[in-house]
Formats: sequence, C-alpha cells, structure tokens
Amino acid sequence: MIINVENLTKTYTSYERGNTFKEAFLSLFARKMKTVEAVKGISFSIKKGELVGFLGPNGAGKSTTLKILTGILFPTSGKVDIMGYTPWKDRKKYVAHIGAVFGQKSQLLWDIPPIDAFYLNKAIYSIPDKIFNEKLASMTELLSVQELIKKPTRLLSLGERMKCEFIMAMLHNPEIVFLDEPTIGLDVIAKDKIREFILEMNSQGVTFILTTHDLGDIERLTERVIVINHGETVFDNSIDALRSHLGTKKAVSITTSGPLPILDIPGVEVKNRLSEYSAELELDVSLMELNRFIDYINRNSTLSDMSLQELPIEEVIKDLYSGTDKNTGITYSD
Repeated sequence: MIINVENLTKTYTSYERGNTFKEAFLSLFARKMKTVEAVKGISFSIKKGELVGFLGPNGAGKSTTLKILTGILFPTSGKVDIMGYTPWKDRKKYVAHIGAVFGQKSQLLWDIPPIDAFYLNKAIYSIPDKIFNEKLASMTELLSVQELIKKPTRLLSLGERMKCEFIMAMLHNPEIVFLDEPTIGLDVIAKDKIREFILEMNSQGVTFILTTHDLGDIERLTERVIVINHGETVFDNSIDALRSHLGTKKAVSITTSGPLPILDIPGVEVKNRLSEYSAELELDVSLMELNRFIDYINRNSTLSDMSLQELPIEEVIKDLYSGTDKNTGITYSD
C-alpha cells in the first residue's frame, strides 16, 4: 500500500460568544469552550496506481483529512504512512513526491506566462533539463497548450489555466496527486480534456485522490469511492458497489395511450408526473417485479413507451449523506 491511514482524528477547540452586549462582555472574563471533532477515527489504505474518489458533504471532514495527508495540518491522533513518510513530520522530503491541483486556488503567477512558472518549479524541485523538457513537451501536447503556455496567465480562460495547473503539478513526476474540485466551472470540452489527462497519468502509475462535487468526475474517472460524513467513513468500496447500495431500485419512465392508472402502490414511487399520460418513477423490483408492474399498467391503461435504467449515482450519494442506512446495506472494503 502506498497510503495507510489508521484511526485518524482531528479535534478543534473553539469558543462560544453570545450575541448580546452583556454576553459578549462576560465572555471577556469567562469563555465557554467548545470542542469540534472534524475527523473521528478514519482508516483506509490506497494501493499504488489507484484513482480514488474521496467524497462527503460540506463539513464532513474531507478537507481536513486531505490537509493532514498533504502535511499542512497535524492530526490530534492516529497514524498516517505515505510512501514511508509521515506527512507533517517529513514535510520537506515528502512534498517532493506529491502534487496537488485545487480548482479554486492557483499555483500559477498571474502576470507571467505559465512557461515561466514551470521553469520556477524546475528550479525548486531540481528537475534535470532532459527530464523537464521531455515531460513538458509530452504534457503540453497531451493537453494541446503548446502556444498557450507563452501567454500571460491573466489572458487565459479558466479551462486553459486549469490545463496549465495540471502541468505545474505534474512536472516533478509526483507519485501521488491530490485533486480538489479540478473541473469546477469548466465547460464540457475542457472537462473531457482534463479527465483524459488524469486517466493517462493514472495509466502511467500515478496515484490520484479526487475530491469533487461533480459526480460526472467520479463516474468517469474512479473505480473506488470513499465517502465520509460527520468525520466518519460511511462507505469504502468500488463504484459498482456504490451503485448497488440502493439495491433493486430502478429509474423508470412510462408513457401510456390512456390516462395513467393509480400509481400509489407498494414498490412504486412517483418522482415526476410529466402529464396525464407520462411519469418518471422509482421502482423497487424486490417489492414490485417488473413483469407485474407492466401487467398492472396494461390492465388499467395501455403502455405505449417505457425506459428502464439504473438510479443516477446522485441518488446513491444523497442516500449515504443522509445517513439513513449508515449501519445497514453498506459494503466496506477489506
């Protein structure tokens, strides 16, 4: 395993202050202390070359966890071993082996071209000329930015800047790259280009940990997903296991030639009634078999069109975030 995390916790201490003048004045002499558990004993391992989605709602603890993994924060307790390093203890040696791309924070310098920033990184990481030139040529061709890197960063579009951010993060051949919302705000074409680049780098053995709210990134890129909520792991398994979390439920769209029959029956939930003749449903085939459902529709109307598909991954994630089934039906990795 290239990453091992055991019983990781992070606790913050804050102080409550009242809203009234009297409460604010009294807090000058006696403040009420409040303990916040951002991370509560998270454990997981990641193999070299994996591309793992690290998900959670806002406030779940994922940003705190990533800051600990990158060596920015000290944990309250627990053990982290990444490539033989403890991130917050061996930071100077450790950072030479990792990269990071943050969709809302830039490593580029606003008034100079990206190529100048790349040469700055070359000096910082002591990258040999031959390796630097080969890596730069390969990545600029892969991302189609050979000419763009010569323009001042401020003149580049968001998609163009993000491509250059990836080059900046990958020039020193990191073994692990942390991605935080790497495609935020990008158009469809730019997203596809970035995703292709990530997959290509991953095929070359680079390990990626991806945090995002764009579930298109998760479906396209990852094979394994770790979901945390309220500082605890609620799911850790493959993307297929994530889909199967809701079991036998299917998304169904039906259209009938006559008015729709009554759909308030076991195993059927109307998600969107489009008209008198069509609706979008959620069908639990463990309660209502598909053949029985079709027979029911045809007995009470006439089915003219029907589509059946897996539930969108958004529904699965939403279910995990809600915590309604936290202790049942969730498959953990070994």
